[in-house]
Amino acid sequence: MPKTLIAALLATALAAPALAAPPKVDPALHAEALGILKKSVSYRTVQGGDQFVPYAEYLKGVLTAAGYKPEEITIEPMAGTAFLIARYPGTDPKKKPIVISGHMDVVEADPKDWTRDPFTAVEENGYVFGRGSVDNKFDVSMMVATLAKLRKSGWKPGRDVVLALSGDEETTMKTTAVLAQRLKGAEMVLNIDGGGGSLNEDGTPVSFGVQGAEKTYADFHLTVTDPGGHSSRPTPTNAIYRLAKAIDKLEAYQWPTMSNEISRGALAAAAKNTAGPVGQALAKFAADPTDKAAIATIRADYTWSPALHTTCVATMLSGGHAPNALPQKAEATVNCRIFPGTSSASVEKTLAEVVADPTVKVTRLDDGSIDSPASPLRPDVMAAVTKAVHARFPGLAIVPSQASGATDSMYFRAAGVPSYGVSGLFMKDSDEFSHGLNERAPVSAIDGDLAHYDSILRDLAK
Repeated sequence: MPKTLIAALLATALAAPALAAPPKVDPALHAEALGILKKSVSYRTVQGGDQFVPYAEYLKGVLTAAGYKPEEITIEPMAGTAFLIARYPGTDPKKKPIVISGHMDVVEADPKDWTRDPFTAVEENGYVFGRGSVDNKFDVSMMVATLAKLRKSGWKPGRDVVLALSGDEETTMKTTAVLAQRLKGAEMVLNIDGGGGSLNEDGTPVSFGVQGAEKTYADFHLTVTDPGGHSSRPTPTNAIYRLAKAIDKLEAYQWPTMSNEISRGALAAAAKNTAGPVGQALAKFAADPTDKAAIATIRADYTWSPALHTTCVATMLSGGHAPNALPQKAEATVNCRIFPGTSSASVEKTLAEVVADPTVKVTRLDDGSIDSPASPLRPDVMAAVTKAVHARFPGLAIVPSQASGATDSMYFRAAGVPSYGVSGLFMKDSDEFSHGLNERAPVSAIDGDLAHYDSILRDLAK
């Protein structure tokens, strides 16, 4: 990370944020965006469902009503889902396009478990309740409303602005892989399903995260087989015992400490709000990632330790077939979150080396994830985000972030396109129910999100 950029990030982290006047958004635009969000929730875009094409067609209708030409919007069904590409033409064909990435699919929700029907949007007590009201239909709705407004206004970007909505981000990411290959010539990706702002419970802002990297998700199976036999005649090759020994070795293994400009910047900012020895260690590590004392302190704290390395942990276990028989098979699932820059193949090799038992078979599962590098913290992206956020919250810390989960960005980064999570949604921890029961989005966040995207697009799509 350039020293000037580190200094700027630390300066914003140290500054005391002030509440800005609410962004000025046309009430008609607010109402349109709210309407798009409510309508979006009503489409049951879950794995195996049949609402993906209807939902995409609805969004296409919003955009064509605003002036998009029908041929500028493509909807393609694929593997039980669909994806959408909407191209807003720029004035300079020599400039590479900007891709806006989001997803139409949502996690399944059982109506009997919810207080309200998860696929009927309910506006109540200042929130819109419904599955996907946050993840990811809030930002999809705000972006579609923003693009529609810009098209109606006659705004002409310098470069193409391409809205790319996947249909299986929550599952296999097959549509994401196709989108990344088709759009791999882009200048950058702005991911509206990553990053975002956090609020204290009193509504005051804490910080805004720009997601520039994410760990690779990978599942592995450790499998041990044996002829088995009668339980009255134990053998030294018991499959469960061999698997247990392998898991013990894995638990004891310490993955190498790693860092990049994203993780160091994030830890430097976090240090300002973390008291005691851990906060001091975060700051020292950000300044010098070889500081052994700082590494030891951070690794001893389970909250912060994963930021420094790959993690692999046993999450599922099975074995045996009868209580009076020696086990013929024992199996464990190991979930890894791999630090950017480390290949999943090398992690598989390390697991086998740590286990150090050729009778324990280590295999990678088909989890839909691929390796992806961290994206460089581009000054133009950071400047545009800072301008948009500070219009609402002057002086608020703009913090680079590295996610432990997975988003569509991984496929774009793997294709060589830098990707940045820039969601304009600010949330309290107490309002976060994504993937859970009674998911809800604050109506008060709409105007800020609309202004956020308008500002960023105008600055980066020149």
